[in-house]
Amino acid sequence: MEILLIRHGESEADLLNVHEGRADFSLTDLGHQQARAMAHRVSSEFPRDIIWSSTLKRARETASYLAEHTGCEVNKEADLREFNNGVFAGVDFEEAKKLPLPEHPHERVQDGESFIEFRMRIEMIFSKIIATSTQNRVAIVAHGRVINNILQSFLKNPITKDYWFKTWDTGMHLVEITERDRVIHFLNDRKHLDSLN
Repeated sequence: MEILLIRHGESEADLLNVHEGRADFSLTDLGHQQARAMAHRVSSEFPRDIIWSSTLKRARETASYLAEHTGCEVNKEADLREFNNGVFAGVDFEEAKKLPLPEHPHERVQDGESFIEFRMRIEMIFSKIIATSTQNRVAIVAHGRVINNILQSFLKNPITKDYWFKTWDTGMHLVEITERDRVIHFLNDRKHLDSLN
């Protein structure tokens, strides 16, 4: 199974300088352009059979371009939503410095989830996608931290590993699970945005 992991395009939160997480912002004009460019490239170079998407607006809007270009069905999945950052969602970066941070990975952000709960949620949904997708070429449209945790799960890293896989707007990672191997084809590819510069 080939799995193409795609981060959403630029969102309004990027322009407002606020914490995003569970705050539900739409794409900016640039975000829409990025999503169109990504979808065009995927349809020509990495055609997919099915799309899974977070239910947050920025991911749904990005996935809609991919569906339009590829003709694929989109499965909207709430468990692909970004880290539940509770009281930080939508808060200005400077204001957020006044809010308490958890000291340990098992402690929850106020009104949110812990980093361990987040990792386990992503482990569960990634396992579900692998187990229930009868198609061989899957796309997952989600968020930076979600993709990071999917890659941690793909590599079977323990929860204590603190590697970080950075994903920029509409960055793509292509991984593959075979009967014998787990293969990384590429990480955070954004060549589709060259024409926007």
